[in-house]
Amino acid sequence: MKKTAKLQKQPPPLPSPGVPGEENKLPSPGVSGEGHHSVRDLADDIARQEAVLRLGGGAAGQERQRKLGRLTARERVKYLLDVDAAFLEIGLWAAWEMYPEAGGAVAAGVVTGVGTVAGRACMVIANDAAVKAGAFFPATCKKVLRAQKIAARCNLPLIYLVDSSGVYLPMQDEIFPDEDDFGRIFRNNAVLSAAGIPQYAAIMGNCVAGGAYLPVLCDKLLMTQGSKLYLGGPDLVKAAIGQQADAEDLGGAAMHAAISGTIDFQEKDDESCLHRLRLLMELLPPDRAAPRGREPEDKADSLYDLVGVDGKKEYDARKLLACIVDGSSMQEYKAEYGKTIVCAYAAVGGTKVGVVASQHVRCRTGSGEFQIGGVIYGDSADKAARFIMDCSQSGLPLVFFQDALGFMVGRDAEHGGILRSGAKLVNAVSNATVAKITVIVGGSFGAGNYALCGKAFDPAFIFAWPTARYAVMGPEQAAGTLLSMQRRRRESGGTSLAPTELEELRRQVTADYVRKMDIRYGAARGWVDAILSPQQTRDVLIQALGVAVRPPPAGGFRAGILQV
Repeated sequence: MKKTAKLQKQPPPLPSPGVPGEENKLPSPGVSGEGHHSVRDLADDIARQEAVLRLGGGAAGQERQRKLGRLTARERVKYLLDVDAAFLEIGLWAAWEMYPEAGGAVAAGVVTGVGTVAGRACMVIANDAAVKAGAFFPATCKKVLRAQKIAARCNLPLIYLVDSSGVYLPMQDEIFPDEDDFGRIFRNNAVLSAAGIPQYAAIMGNCVAGGAYLPVLCDKLLMTQGSKLYLGGPDLVKAAIGQQADAEDLGGAAMHAAISGTIDFQEKDDESCLHRLRLLMELLPPDRAAPRGREPEDKADSLYDLVGVDGKKEYDARKLLACIVDGSSMQEYKAEYGKTIVCAYAAVGGTKVGVVASQHVRCRTGSGEFQIGGVIYGDSADKAARFIMDCSQSGLPLVFFQDALGFMVGRDAEHGGILRSGAKLVNAVSNATVAKITVIVGGSFGAGNYALCGKAFDPAFIFAWPTARYAVMGPEQAAGTLLSMQRRRRESGGTSLAPTELEELRRQVTADYVRKMDIRYGAARGWVDAILSPQQTRDVLIQALGVAVRPPPAGGFRAGILQV
């Protein structure tokens, strides 16, 4: 995990701007596997779309930064990180296909992710001023809050590269007031500081209005010449109190360095500011060396042939795990019982873990009955619940591989107490005190999402393959349920649905479900942290585990009431 701390002397080159006007053009929504003949084709298509997303505001936005003598957000991140350091980006798909009335907000106008700076793992949050001047949309708040939550859970220092015009005013009612909105970011700044988690802020452009509290609440504050930091700009000051003041006198770096004393370091430009950040990071204790593990028994490329594009292909979860966990490390737990969930002790990159994976083949029980792959039965839920409790007791982090159609339904399941077994599993997942990481391979339907550590159950990280699908139930079941409801409603009123009306309703419901099942739709709303190609899974898990198992913060410096 530890990378070289060598400083990159020159900023990286700008990414190719592409065709003018086409910077952010992406395919319209559709189910993830639609139109693709193989998982590899689907993963390649997602990778091409992500390359476009990384252009941010495109050529025009990058040119604006260049004219101001500033680096782009991604150049800043690359310059800051150690040479060749892996960057685990979080929320690249945030705000995808959202806010059309505002012209969109690519990646929610902020870059977030985990990387190493001076050999220390940290969370980086960098406003992208090339996207709507770095303004905060609802998805921007959600993305920054997720990054702060990961940092708090994994005891990661935070580095904020601030360059934002503040709240996007036309949507202020959706950004400003609630407990998971803009203000929560600043509350988290204070709580993280009290917990002893280091926070560094570098103002490298605009930092205005309420957003100005973020850097001032951090432990160390840097600012480049030409940047601005103030609660109210010249126009607001004139309108509010009639005072004439220029921007530099109100909130320039020289003023804050010499008069207000707000900043700790004044830097001439982006490069010197980022260099100073690296030097400050070197003051922290070094990270421990990462463990080393054996290579998996099977090659990562095998994963492309294992699963299907549409989620209907059967596959053995053990073969999936053989491409990801360290060779010869897997010990399956209760292998002969509760076969639609595979539980195993294993290692990933040398880190010992407990694995809970959906089994996607038809299974024969000990009594000779068949169970459907991907469905959670009572015996599987009971087994997984006990396994999760055991891992939590032993201090083993948990890795979940979801491909779940949901819990079994029907008379036999209800008589057998499926609700009781499901509640046990949900309880165990909810109360597990170890780090949890989730990978959604295929279906993530209904309570299967909950029981196998969906977003609501606080995984330290949650990833998805391009083949992943999110919904409360499948489109066929949803269409059938809604059609039955409509038919009963009409019949109770003395009318009935004509065959053409039934077919049109079925088409509308199915089309809406297909659109919302697309994993890009979920990633846009923060339901997953990143979409991974199957062959990336092991490397990303190694990196994620490396920070998820860090010891918790010991608590920070505390003082009594300060004199004024």
